[in-house]
Amino acid sequence: MFQKCYTYDDVALVPQFNNIISRTEPDLTSWITKNTTMGMPLIPSNMDTVISTELAKVIIDNGGLPIFHRFCPLEEQIKFVETYKDKCYVSLGIHNVDNLKPLFEAGAKGVCIDIAHGHSLVVMNLIREIKSTYPDKEVIAGNICTPMAYNDLVNAGADCCKVGIGGGSACSTRMVTGFGIPQFSAIYNISEYAKKLKVPIIADGGIRNSRDIVLSLAAGASTVMIGNLFSKTFESAAPKYSKYDNCYITNPQILKDYHTRNDAYVHYRGQASANFQKEYYGQVKAKTVPEGIDFMTKCSGPAQALIDELLGGLRSGLTYGSARNIKELQRKAEFVEVTHTYSAESAPRPNQ
Repeated sequence: MFQKCYTYDDVALVPQFNNIISRTEPDLTSWITKNTTMGMPLIPSNMDTVISTELAKVIIDNGGLPIFHRFCPLEEQIKFVETYKDKCYVSLGIHNVDNLKPLFEAGAKGVCIDIAHGHSLVVMNLIREIKSTYPDKEVIAGNICTPMAYNDLVNAGADCCKVGIGGGSACSTRMVTGFGIPQFSAIYNISEYAKKLKVPIIADGGIRNSRDIVLSLAAGASTVMIGNLFSKTFESAAPKYSKYDNCYITNPQILKDYHTRNDAYVHYRGQASANFQKEYYGQVKAKTVPEGIDFMTKCSGPAQALIDELLGGLRSGLTYGSARNIKELQRKAEFVEVTHTYSAESAPRPNQ
């Protein structure tokens, strides 16, 4: 019989007896790798329309660690690393391994191997090569969605695994290929092995709100990677656009004015979208089709406001779970399966 798998909308957490006096009590510290902790569990996606120098600063100020993307000249990546030194990670594809040496020399703490299908021989060999050449640097590897993939990458030397295939808002991999595991089950299934091997996982893809973050962490993720929500912020790398004036907004102060009048939009795209491939490679790669999309979406405001909203919801979630930290949330988590009507019952209904 087929295994039954779940998305975030298919499950809910059962409230636990609570002896936590205040929602401000829970500690949001968590592990990004098996050797490194962060003060909060949010990571902006390492995408070219998400992470920027400005957004990285906000993340670091809140206790997080950024992962810079690889889709720009090496000089720009080095400049990013020199700005933040051992507070940042860089990204790597299978064809630009030579970039690692100057990036590590500039001070990068570690590297995220950024491959759409991370459960592969080439990724495993790459992990071994990096750990052999740079034993003091940390390796985040992905993306994966099965326990076997997790075991293979960890045994190759990965210090963290990024979990999620096809769940991102700009990703169409599942629709194009038919492959992918619903995100909640992918996290939950892999976490059973992560408990034993003590190598943390990043939940990457499908996060829409603090509820999804609570479910991801309760299911066993140590951190969550978020693309769409962070791309909408003032500080993101996404191009900002005014639909009213039909022009791009380049001045940060003017951007705030456009946002106030509700006319600021951002251009968000998947790294496998036709829009990205044509700009970065000059065309969609031969014998392939796009596995992502690009779209305009409304600018939401400052990144700090988003972080405050998400972490506030997470702290509330921890108190409902009677948990003073993320590990305790995972230990006490009790899940139930819900029907499609659960979301309708759960949402505010002012006009009902």
